Amino acid sequence: MKQYDLTNKITIIIVLYREEYNLLYKTLDKIREFKKIIIDNSNNVDLKNKVEANFKVEKYILNKKNVGFSAGYNQGVKLCETDFSFILGPDCIIETRSIIKLYENLTLNENCFLTASTSYNENNQLTYAGGLLPENGEKDFPIKLEGDICVENTLGACMFFRKKDFIDIGLFDENFFIFFSDDDLCRKIKKKNKHIIQVFDSKCIHSHGISKVKNVFEKIYLREHYYLLDKFHYFHKSDNHKDMMKNIIDKKNNYLIKIIFSLITVRFKKVVYYFARYTAILKFNNFLKKN
Repeated sequence: MKQYDLTNKITIIIVLYREEYNLLYKTLDKIREFKKIIIDNSNNVDLKNKVEANFKVEKYILNKKNVGFSAGYNQGVKLCETDFSFILGPDCIIETRSIIKLYENLTLNENCFLTASTSYNENNQLTYAGGLLPENGEKDFPIKLEGDICVENTLGACMFFRKKDFIDIGLFDENFFIFFSDDDLCRKIKKKNKHIIQVFDSKCIHSHGISKVKNVFEKIYLREHYYLLDKFHYFHKSDNHKDMMKNIIDKKNNYLIKIIFSLITVRFKKVVYYFARYTAILKFNNFLKKN
């Protein structure tokens, strides 16, 4: 298949939240040939104008509120008009030949649901891209590959799949705001006895979370609140982990005591940390009551 034909069969979907133009430019510059859909959860009109002045973007959506990454990517996939969708993080740089490798591996392996690149940092050092599901192991160490490998789980920064398959499996669960939506998707794929392949010859440069939120207190709150809340949602869907969830939820009153103590001792970062986790527990308890 000619490269031109292939680039017209794939749509790259990127979800933004308070992104810096210089970082996003590096990502978009490598994928000029492909169709692109951008969903901006921070409603940044100035960024949209800069991007559209330099790149062709098929659809550029400004959401008036932050709907989260799961809902944002679902929104993008639903707008996609090609057979293949490629979810890409705004801090993930990949070249055309590596995208073609993802396409080839997906289409040549009948039982494959999703392909992902092997991830490196800016110093060309191997970084974590895939491995075990959270209930089966930690995401601490990258797999040292000598070839393609089937993994239980891969990061949501680089996911290549057929649009129809993604919709049929139920898309991302929008109860996940930032974290664990990729884990949840991969768990659904595993339950369907489909494969996730980390492709050795497909390389991406992933800067892994250059801070988008500059206010230190807001940064602490967003990470601690949504990490714990999304973790609750993930393990709630697994009956084997209800004891672990109960132990954390039982800490609610303990967090309240720690908030008061941190206020008295003027440790404001700790106040935000415990308040974020306390409100996550409250929010999840409300979710349980409604469901």
